[in-house]
Amino acid sequence: MIKPKKILLQTTIPTTEDDWSIARFGKLAALLRDARDESSNALYEVTARDREPPGKPDSVLSTIDQSDIDELWLFAVDTGDGLTEQDCAAISRFRKNGGGLLVTRDHMDLGSSVCTLGGVGKAHYFHSKQPDPDVSRRKRDDPYTTDIDWPNFHSGANGDFLEIEVVGDAHPVLAKKGSRASIRFLPAHPHEGDIGAPKEEGARVIVKGKSKATGADFNISVAFEPGEHGGPAIAESTFHRFADYNWDPRSGCPSFVSEKPGDGLQRVPEAMADTHLYALNIAGWLSGDFGTRKTTHDATLTGAIQGG
Repeated sequence: MIKPKKILLQTTIPTTEDDWSIARFGKLAALLRDARDESSNALYEVTARDREPPGKPDSVLSTIDQSDIDELWLFAVDTGDGLTEQDCAAISRFRKNGGGLLVTRDHMDLGSSVCTLGGVGKAHYFHSKQPDPDVSRRKRDDPYTTDIDWPNFHSGANGDFLEIEVVGDAHPVLAKKGSRASIRFLPAHPHEGDIGAPKEEGARVIVKGKSKATGADFNISVAFEPGEHGGPAIAESTFHRFADYNWDPRSGCPSFVSEKPGDGLQRVPEAMADTHLYALNIAGWLSGDFGTRKTTHDATLTGAIQGG
């Protein structure tokens, strides 16, 4: 029997009911836990946790390079203090040792503690830290939520979806099983963050979106191929791509979310299927098993958790 790969879903804040704690990513955790190969073996063993109180190294993150975890999905939902120097150093060593890493954040300075992560941290641009080197992109894109400054690309309402642009040759995380077609739709968000591809890290932009407010294009996903810099990695423009509220707004959200949600993902099965497939493809690619282990999921995602 093949052992399941171990995935850690991790936020950068302590457990807080009225915030983006790990409980708000329960649909993603369930999707990954339910994934099976053709022999009905579980593909992944998933641990989902929030960080310990800030101000000192987190006991798991600061030693992750010494663990048996295969991939880390890091949801940077803090305002700048979510990772200590020791946490960042251990996560950087984890990837250097071959571990798979997804790092995602949100608008303005939300999640800016990831800046010092080796390699992947350089892909994330914020308002006060590590701003986009392209000065023309340092402007407010979302005109509706005026208390949020750049970066804040408006791809649509929470609960709706956007049609993505595949950049260059379609990356494996965009593949549809048994088809030459690629994923077309992903969850939208009113104010996405800003990411780029550090040239010295062997990274490239693989997905772009277009603002529904200004028509500006923005980067959604950057892939770091495994090699001399370490294991495979993904930088993602917003953690809302994976949040329960974005997959189904009936799941609820923190009280500070003021924008009216949509229901596009619940109305359009293809968009929801693409969303699930994207997450499963990322998990497979980060684990190093992508394309080598036959699975039971396809574009229809048998057993996926639509609406529930």
